[in-house]
Amino acid sequence: MRIGQLPGGHGAQGSSAMAQADRLPGDGFLTRLLRAPLAYIALTKPRVIELLLVATIPTMLLADRGAVDIRLILATLFGGWMGAASANTLNCVADADIDKVMKRTAKRPLARAAVPTSHAAVFGIVLGLASFAWLWWQANLLSGVLVVTTILFYVFVYTLGLKRRTSQNVVWGGAAGCMPALVGWSAVTGTIGWPAIALFGVIFFWTPPHTWALAMRYKEDYRAAGVPMLPVVATEQTVTKQIVVYTWLTVLTTLALVPATGVVYAAVALVAGAWFLLMAHQLYAGVRRGESVKPLRLFLQSNNYLAVVFCGLAVDSVLGWDTVGSFFG
Repeated sequence: MRIGQLPGGHGAQGSSAMAQADRLPGDGFLTRLLRAPLAYIALTKPRVIELLLVATIPTMLLADRGAVDIRLILATLFGGWMGAASANTLNCVADADIDKVMKRTAKRPLARAAVPTSHAAVFGIVLGLASFAWLWWQANLLSGVLVVTTILFYVFVYTLGLKRRTSQNVVWGGAAGCMPALVGWSAVTGTIGWPAIALFGVIFFWTPPHTWALAMRYKEDYRAAGVPMLPVVATEQTVTKQIVVYTWLTVLTTLALVPATGVVYAAVALVAGAWFLLMAHQLYAGVRRGESVKPLRLFLQSNNYLAVVFCGLAVDSVLGWDTVGSFFG
């Protein structure tokens, strides 16, 4: 989750691992040998998992403000990576039929029959079980349970339940992409505190504008696959208006976290939020004026926005200065 490839997103350019496999010359034994592991790596959508890094590390640093437990952070990231890889692989299994139809996903391993579907399913299940066991061992039971909950929600609630049935699929399905915040916090504290819920909210509200901007650009792909993404069933003005609403909710939620952080995060959240809002309003205004807009620009910049906000949180947490809330308490 390139950053932010959450439920609904298929990736604007596809998996780098799959692209590498495609570049291998010839069809000899060595080529086939190399393509097999690369295909399995591609199933996990490596670029999609970037969101795990963006969300988990700053959350863990905030939970243990002023301290850095490298061992626990690395262990949690590894367990979270296996969990995300499991969810993404099982998503590929469930979506193999529509991946064949959509141009941007036609080169995925299952769409190209590069990996047997049964093998991919076993691969995904094993990764999920390993993720649970690892996090229970290295962190605590709550973290392991949260990862399993995320996998089940992403596969059964979003992919099989919501994605092909409602235009609000990414609104509720996006909850799966928010779970790294809860996993990271629970790994440090063994609980789920209100700052973790606020960070969950940030990603939850950020997901619709991020994904809808991509879907605006590729709505014909979604229409051909029978996926009722909002840009497929609604006008551009309706979609961009919703993008503005959810962008406001995203920024306001980042500001709700300010009492638990210092001035560095507060400044970053305020400036980055103003910039993100400006971009969303510009897209909406362009559509209202009947101009030819470039929604993919908002999609790409929304990645940068989230990265900047969470990096600001990480720096602020490592510095460990007095929180804004302490000035009023």
